[in-house]
Amino acid sequence: MPKIYLGILTALSLIISSSAALAKFEFQKGDSVCLIGNSLPDRFNHDGWFEAVLQSELKGQEVRFRNLGFTGDTVKERPRNSGFPSPENYLKICEADVIFAFFGYNESFKGGKGLEAFMNDLSVMIDNYTKLKPNGKSAPRFVLFSPIAHEDLMSPNLPDGKANNIRLEQYTTAIKAVADKKGVTFVDLFNPTKALYSNSKEALTINGVHLNELGNRHVAEVIAKGLFGKTVKAGKDMEKLRRSVTYKNWFWFNRYRAPDGNDVWGGRSGLKFVAGQTNADVLRHELKMLDVMTGNRDPKIWATALGSNFKVDDSNVPAAVAVKSNIGGKSQSSNKNKEGNAIYSSPEETLKKLRVPEGFKVNLFAHEKMFPELVNPVQMSVDTKGRLWVAAWKTYPKWEPLKEMSDRLLILPDENRDGVADKAITFAKIHNPTGFEFWNGGVLVGSAPDIWFLKDTDGDDVADLRIKMVGGIDSADTHHAMNNFQYGPDGGLYYQRGVFHVSNVETPWTTPHKSGASAMYRFNPRTFTFSHHAGNSPNPHGICFDRWGYHYATDGTGGRAYQVVPKGNGFAMRGLLKKEVRPVASSGIISSANFPDDKQQSFMLCNTIGFLGLKHYKLTRNPETGEVNGQPLGDLFVSDDRNVRPSDADFGSDGALYVSDWHNVIIGHMQHNVRDPNRDHNHGRIYRVINTAKPLQKAVAIDGEPINALLNNLKHPIDGVRYRTRIELSEHPTDSLVAAISKWVSNFDAKNPNEAHHMLEALWVLQAHNVKDDKLMGTLLTSADPNVRRAAKTVQHFWYNVDFTRGGGQLAKVEEDKAPEPKVVVKGNQTIVDVAAIPNQLKYNLTNFSVKAGTKVKITFLNPDVIPHNFLIVEPGSKAEIGNQAIAMGAEAVKKAPTNSKILHGTKMLEAGQKETLEFTAPSKLGDYEFICTFPGHWAVMNGIMKVTQ
Repeated sequence: MPKIYLGILTALSLIISSSAALAKFEFQKGDSVCLIGNSLPDRFNHDGWFEAVLQSELKGQEVRFRNLGFTGDTVKERPRNSGFPSPENYLKICEADVIFAFFGYNESFKGGKGLEAFMNDLSVMIDNYTKLKPNGKSAPRFVLFSPIAHEDLMSPNLPDGKANNIRLEQYTTAIKAVADKKGVTFVDLFNPTKALYSNSKEALTINGVHLNELGNRHVAEVIAKGLFGKTVKAGKDMEKLRRSVTYKNWFWFNRYRAPDGNDVWGGRSGLKFVAGQTNADVLRHELKMLDVMTGNRDPKIWATALGSNFKVDDSNVPAAVAVKSNIGGKSQSSNKNKEGNAIYSSPEETLKKLRVPEGFKVNLFAHEKMFPELVNPVQMSVDTKGRLWVAAWKTYPKWEPLKEMSDRLLILPDENRDGVADKAITFAKIHNPTGFEFWNGGVLVGSAPDIWFLKDTDGDDVADLRIKMVGGIDSADTHHAMNNFQYGPDGGLYYQRGVFHVSNVETPWTTPHKSGASAMYRFNPRTFTFSHHAGNSPNPHGICFDRWGYHYATDGTGGRAYQVVPKGNGFAMRGLLKKEVRPVASSGIISSANFPDDKQQSFMLCNTIGFLGLKHYKLTRNPETGEVNGQPLGDLFVSDDRNVRPSDADFGSDGALYVSDWHNVIIGHMQHNVRDPNRDHNHGRIYRVINTAKPLQKAVAIDGEPINALLNNLKHPIDGVRYRTRIELSEHPTDSLVAAISKWVSNFDAKNPNEAHHMLEALWVLQAHNVKDDKLMGTLLTSADPNVRRAAKTVQHFWYNVDFTRGGGQLAKVEEDKAPEPKVVVKGNQTIVDVAAIPNQLKYNLTNFSVKAGTKVKITFLNPDVIPHNFLIVEPGSKAEIGNQAIAMGAEAVKKAPTNSKILHGTKMLEAGQKETLEFTAPSKLGDYEFICTFPGHWAVMNGIMKVTQ
């Protein structure tokens, strides 16, 4: 027996020997039960089986359940976005009489070395919560649950769970020991789920560690047996009760996880608009509304359990706080030059105000008068049937209590290929659909804080299968949330998200991936690995790949464009072109049989303020260095209607360029109250641009085609055809695909540049199926085509330097960039200060320092961040005035600070790596002098105090 295991048993035996008898749990009438812990309870929110099964046995007891589960949590570490109420405060909000604690999975990866600390932490938590008395009158009663076992899904793409189960069994024993010692109830989930896996003909988890719906049903039964001492079956007769539970949970989830938390309780909650009204004034009141609405649905659950009908009445819900619009300069942050017109033009009138290059024409493909559900389109993509899909985000920035949640994924087929959508099909309603991508016969959708897999299994174009694939991504700011989903040639799902978010993602492989970095991230839906891919700040939007797999990204706020390149054990951003406009909502590559030859493989980007349209750039690729650089080619699409906001651009199966139009008088998130009544929830348009000198692109059969036909599609010259073919191939069994590819590539010669690209496509398909083919990769590393050689090197870099599941590189969990340590030194009559920006975080590394009145001050400010920052000393109480003045300056504030007599000293706007020194005499007047960055919007979070003392 290993030494470490002997040590664990010894430690446990000491605790068990002094323990009390195991406490039996009993519910009491009117109990408020709070669930805390990791993704196990977090996921109970969505399918409802846990509460439904318990409520079926609690008839007449009127027990309330509030789920405080949070993916990635451990007993000791529960990271939240800024201002998020603490776990203790939420227990008080819920007036918890009972606490169900689900911990141990995330801690178990530390093995025996972490066991003693875990047991201590769990014991201390019980002691602290006992003293807390969250219900205000008595100590809570506890139930400690063990983690579930790891299911071996017999997949080459996932860990088999053997090592995990050894650790999980140790932590199960430890939790029982703590429960015994503290005299609280313990429920073993590990051993029963291990037995369930062995006896079930169907998988009970999606990846070995996260339960699917069937698994949740079984675990609910296990929990009921542990609490009630008898078997409770979760049968079809419980379906109505389960629906009542999930109905209530929707309101509670939006209260507890509150999308746009940064505006509710974080750094932007205090932003003031008309008459000094803040986001906090409005959104914290909505939390109270949601509390009432959640409470109104508990009686429905109790009545359903008793077999009675109950109609929910929300007439007791307080009305929403009235908000006055600030458009037209009615508050400091409002800039009428950036805003559109509150009087909207008709789609036909707007069409007349659109300009495209000579030889092109534009038409309306779809708009809100045709399809009222087409509102605020945020992303588009074309499926394997050649149909355009749109994420329509009508409730932006988030759903409002007492109103309908009408966000959705729409399918807009053009069956007669006349360039106009025939109908709008709602594939699914899903809240805040910030990004989506096709994969494995379904769609991966970002709905902060989660990524869902939606699938139509009966052919009616309506999703009937919903699986939560990833949790813990955060929803602190939906404007900065995961966006522009892109299926890479390597099989990864790429997205970007901005500042304010704190993600904490669980996987079957290791401890949660925790990150507060604004960046591009990669999730592999086949292996369930998750990684920080490359830093990009502060609010990045836009991802694309070109014909050879060169990878590009843009940053929304800064307007910068990057090439994503291999570096070290990961990837990094390098400048692609000189910025012309900002903010950029999306980007892409031109590849169309309809577009002119001289525009092929050019880079394009969508801009939404100031310049309203699409720019495009010629790309010069240097495969020897792997570097790509862009030069301007001019405007591709321009609007003279100021409400047009190009949010995405994609090429259809006909070769036309489709441009989605958010179409809104307001585009900014922080410049206006989250509930500004002029945020439009009624308009949305899709335009179609074609080249009149060439025919449209011919349709290519992809959906449902056999493997050999699909492989031949990989020879097609158009990127979109090959991309959709790779998506179709993601559905096929790996073994059959590997055999077919082996035979297919044997027909080609890597020394022939055209054939080498076909072989590269085959390598990517294998990589996407998690099949490592060193022979094919090695052949392509000697290809006659230098771009193919470079692409093969990127695959090699990923396999050997990045992919930890293959033994290469480190776990995909990079350290966030750090700023130098701040310094404050007093030498005689002078105070010397070294201060810097913290990369990707919109913070200074120093938030306060003191100087004596009338003495000399020397401040050196360094900017190691990718986005410009400055450092201004301003008069006490003036930071908001100056910060809002900078916002009103628009693009000019990116280059320089505003002119204001209350600015006492300041650096210029420094680019990455630059530094500047300020030398001055401290004011004679005592007080708290603020220092801020005036890059638009930064002042609210990037600030501090220089205290002048006697």
